[in-house]
Amino acid sequence: MSEDKAESTKPFDPLESFRGMRDAYLDGMAKAMVEAVNTEGYAQATGAMLENSLTISAPFRDAMEKSMLQVLQQLSLPSRQDFAALTDRFTNIEMRLDDMDAKLDRIEKQTHAVKPVATDEPAKPSDSSPKAPTTKRVAPRAPVATKRASKKQAQTQKRTARKGTR
Repeated sequence: MSEDKAESTKPFDPLESFRGMRDAYLDGMAKAMVEAVNTEGYAQATGAMLENSLTISAPFRDAMEKSMLQVLQQLSLPSRQDFAALTDRFTNIEMRLDDMDAKLDRIEKQTHAVKPVATDEPAKPSDSSPKAPTTKRVAPRAPVATKRASKKQAQTQKRTARKGTR
């Protein structure tokens, strides 16, 4: 009974039947187009049309590319090929730097392992049996930034000392 009241309260819409026909037509056309597009013949026809359009547009594309290169050269701007060449060069440099870094790390490890540094302890009178000298491992290097900072401080101190004597 409540459904009857809800339907009776709705105003009559004369276009409702047309909307239903439209929806049914669109559903039917969508199904028909899906079936047509999923056939081998449609794929071949579309492929042939695309091939023809690419063949026809190739000379225009080449002419546009050549004119663009000339404009870029006249304006002293880099082209796509210039960027590609730079990218290759930077990649090559980066790989070489990585290789050099790895080699330096290996050399540093070898020098620390092979070359121990003698301690600064005073020599003691030896007993009757000779002993090997006491060795101490070298402490790891200070970071490069710290070395540079201390070097710059030393240089500025020397400059100020020179200015004072003049």
